[in-house]
Amino acid sequence: HNGAICVSAMLHDDVRSHGSGNAGLTNFIRSYGAGRSAMVIAIDVGKAVLACLLGALVFEPYGLRLEGMTLAGVCVMLGHDFPALQGFRGGKGILSGWFIAWTIDWRIGLLIGVVFFVTYLITKYVSLGSVLASITFAVGFAVFQHDHVYVMAGGIFMGALCVFMHRANILRLIRGEERKTNLFGKGSKS
Repeated sequence: HNGAICVSAMLHDDVRSHGSGNAGLTNFIRSYGAGRSAMVIAIDVGKAVLACLLGALVFEPYGLRLEGMTLAGVCVMLGHDFPALQGFRGGKGILSGWFIAWTIDWRIGLLIGVVFFVTYLITKYVSLGSVLASITFAVGFAVFQHDHVYVMAGGIFMGALCVFMHRANILRLIRGEERKTNLFGKGSKS
């Protein structure tokens, strides 16, 4: 399940009926405030890390530990972005993807985090940070996992999926219509 959908349901609401209509962490923070986001983060990070560790456990006996983690990560991303029980309307996979990458290769996770937070702190555009972090995701797997072709391919796919999920944000950024966001409080900055 998607963390934002689960937590908003606990509040007897649906995050997708607010703001951007997206079931992601940014829309959750804009709609309910940063104070309630800890549970969303715990769910999205927890499912990513646990799935990757389970993938490693299952595939380790076959010498395919990283491949198992990557397959599990791809499944988490697809389930997060397109949850079947929620009409295939989920989030964009940035937080889950970041921790999938971190679990598979800490170097890639570190790069993704640095790119996202530096971009966000300079611009206050979560979407720009997310898109650049997604590109870093794909490039990081191409650079650091080139000797594991399936891991590299899975990482590139996940990064590309995150960029694809941000296509409307990219258009709004180009048109100068994207909202800036205060991740540490409720509401957006102009």
